[in-house]
Amino acid sequence: MRNRQGAAWSLEAQPWAPGKAFTAVAGRLRKWGLTAPDSLEGLVRQLVATVVADGGRHVSIHLAEQDGQVLLLAFSHQPQPPELEDSILSRLRELGAVSCGTETAVEGRQVWALLDLAA
Repeated sequence: MRNRQGAAWSLEAQPWAPGKAFTAVAGRLRKWGLTAPDSLEGLVRQLVATVVADGGRHVSIHLAEQDGQVLLLAFSHQPQPPELEDSILSRLRELGAVSCGTETAVEGRQVWALLDLAA
């Protein structure tokens, strides 16, 4: 990850994981001297809740910052996760994602969102 800041966390796939992920992401952005948009909490919580619902034992959260934007990625580590609701990506866009997507692989599902930082 040349020319950008990044961080990653692994959490148990428990109901408290979305809140803990938000705290970690917001804290890291503050540590980097960046101002998070008001929509950050809802976006992080939705990303992590989506992969927690896949039913795996743990989830990974990845954060990268570059040029006034952050990329957030949540990974379920649950092989063959259930079908994803169509409304998830729409919800992420409503929460401020300028771009978002999902991909399912043999190792699990990843859901990502790109978010503009507050000016």
